[in-house]
Amino acid sequence: MDIPAEANDKRDINPWVIAATVLLATFMEVLDTTIVNVSLPHIAGNLSASIEESTWVVTSYLVSNAVVLPLTGWFSTLFGRKRFYMVCVFLFTVSSIMCGLAPSLGLLIFFRILQGAGGGALQPISQAVLVESFPRNKTGMAMAMFGMGVVLAPIIGPTLGGWITDNYTWRWIFLINIPVGIASLLLTSIFIFDPPFLVRKSLKQGLKIDYIGLGLICLGLGSLQVTLDKGQQEDWFGSNFIIVTVVLAAIGLIGAVVWELLQKEPMVDLRLLKNRNFGLATLTIFMVGFTLYGSTVLFPIYLQTLMGYTALLSGLVLSPGGLMVVLMMPIVGRLIQKFEARWLVVFGVTVVSLSLFHMAHFNLDIDFRTAMMARVWQSMGLAFLFVPISTAAFYYIPKAKINNATGIMNLARNIGGSFGIAQVTTMLARRAQFHQNILITHLTPLDGRYQAALTGTAQTLILRGSDPVRAANQAQGLLYGMVQRHATMLAFSDSFWLMGMIFIAMVPLIFLMKKAEPGKAPAGVH
Repeated sequence: MDIPAEANDKRDINPWVIAATVLLATFMEVLDTTIVNVSLPHIAGNLSASIEESTWVVTSYLVSNAVVLPLTGWFSTLFGRKRFYMVCVFLFTVSSIMCGLAPSLGLLIFFRILQGAGGGALQPISQAVLVESFPRNKTGMAMAMFGMGVVLAPIIGPTLGGWITDNYTWRWIFLINIPVGIASLLLTSIFIFDPPFLVRKSLKQGLKIDYIGLGLICLGLGSLQVTLDKGQQEDWFGSNFIIVTVVLAAIGLIGAVVWELLQKEPMVDLRLLKNRNFGLATLTIFMVGFTLYGSTVLFPIYLQTLMGYTALLSGLVLSPGGLMVVLMMPIVGRLIQKFEARWLVVFGVTVVSLSLFHMAHFNLDIDFRTAMMARVWQSMGLAFLFVPISTAAFYYIPKAKINNATGIMNLARNIGGSFGIAQVTTMLARRAQFHQNILITHLTPLDGRYQAALTGTAQTLILRGSDPVRAANQAQGLLYGMVQRHATMLAFSDSFWLMGMIFIAMVPLIFLMKKAEPGKAPAGVH
């Protein structure tokens, strides 16, 4: 076993400097999970591909990212955390350059796989470094710093991606990572060191590569991510491809859980989930990811497809929510030092749920301010969730296990986000069809209101210059379009309502957690 001699040097470095260093690359990596989405049509057109084919640019990144996340602790043990972190930042930066220069869709997807693999370890390592760098009574502030990065980045990602694509070219959404990556490498080499309790083991010293466990994890998480990302597009179980990926995901995940629990030194320490606080916090953060990513995808679609907002204008609706997160996270970081974490989580869950129920009552006539304030209130509630959940999660986890714990937590949030996106896109399509089938039953000659509307619309068109036959056909098309818009609006309402109900259902889970006393270290945890 090898413990780095430089480990103790970290004590002399201001923890805020360490926080800024690790969050630089983390923000960049989380940003890349959403910044590409709005640029897919431009990528497809430039590389002579279909929109459907271009979605693999997103899927490939998420798959490789998900596979690396839970393995972070094992790789840190093998290479040393600082060295592994710098290798990941380097790989992420170089692959970003290659993505920006990719001449074909196939190469772009390949480089996105490398980029996702490099970025997968950045979130858990950053969170682990922050937990260790701040004293126990300042853990809330450390998690506030981390939370600002992982919550703010997916909010501003689509807006920033759209602005860059509209004003420059889609290639710059990757190339902007270059200066950030270089700065991150330089700062990490100066300010970040492995902690004294991090036990290093080389392959010669008995650390084994669990090929079976690694294979099952890759198969399970990779297949699950493909299923969630492609499910709605492929019509879920109406597609043989999705059936195969579901079966592979089940085999891989179930096999990985059983296999890892039987190993003395597993690659992913799932036994940490036996800790009541950590297990419940992991489930809770899964639901936070579900709501955060699901609503972040759903809200812009609503604004652009139904309200007629441009990508930039819809981004302006979301941006104040990002500012609210930045303002509230430090406040929550201080509150966690005075109030029990569970009560702060309950407050956050309540605020987010109420904001989602408010969105469920939106209609086709809401103004900019109403939409913006709904997002602001939701963002405020989210700010009250991440910090106390993370604090409660790591409260009873020994420091030597933090690397494994942060990998599992970040995986749960990301997979939750994938489930959230899959759920809202599927529900939106299915419920829109459901409501349309109901509304369209009123478009018959026997419905007096429909006939009156049809006649009135046709008369208006005739007055504007259309002939009677053409005006009648146009009137029918206009009214059918109105039905489609209202059906889609009702589908959005259903989606917001369901997310609110799911979120409020988390409250009983929160009270099953043990108390995390403000500013105190638990007995027996070192």
